[in-house]
Amino acid sequence: MIAATSIYGDIFTASKHGQKQIAVLIDPDKFLIGNAQRFIENLPVGITHIFIGGSTDEKNRTEYTVRSVKAITQLPVILFPGDHNQITDLADGLLFLSLISGRNPEYLIGQQIKAAEKLKISTLETIPTGYILIDGGKKCAVEKVSNTQPINQQNIPLIVNTALAGQYSGKKLIYLEAGSGASTPVSAEIISAVKEAINIPLIVGGGIRTKIQQENALKAGADLIVIGTAFEEDFVTPS
Repeated sequence: MIAATSIYGDIFTASKHGQKQIAVLIDPDKFLIGNAQRFIENLPVGITHIFIGGSTDEKNRTEYTVRSVKAITQLPVILFPGDHNQITDLADGLLFLSLISGRNPEYLIGQQIKAAEKLKISTLETIPTGYILIDGGKKCAVEKVSNTQPINQQNIPLIVNTALAGQYSGKKLIYLEAGSGASTPVSAEIISAVKEAINIPLIVGGGIRTKIQQENALKAGADLIVIGTAFEEDFVTPS
């Protein structure tokens, strides 16, 4: 039974009713906390969730970022961590990611084991998520940090079977990721094929910059899309 009032329950119910959702992803490494108020006030209409996290958090700013964002919004704040050290109980929920497209045991199960003791006593809603890295046309941070190769966008059968393997192994969400700043977002053909194959909600992110790209991803079957780089440019520290 899925709790209707849970974050996952809301995503699952929206998916079953064809109600599309949009999350904004905040990278703590880049986010200007002093601009948090303006960031929230300028969120596009239709944003339903805020994801916070990144492949790295060299300045240990995840908790501060979560705290500043939670203070000024009622939207669900969900951790999207690249490392177990980025977990904080100040958030509402956690995408418990497993990089199922890669073969590096550290990101298949190693980081999850390191997080287990903390999560055992945590108040976070933990959502098992199958994370699939898709080639977005440029080497992304996830690829560099995890030392894994993305799946070629032409290899749709492998992508579909990877998503199915995630579902069969108990994941509650599948996340197709082209990488932050991807030059090519996940194609509509891939999204459609994966959505047709699975019966759990589908998240799609990476390289989604324009309204047309958002509409195309949602129309193809994404239940929730994630926008980050395109929206955050006015609110981050210079690279």
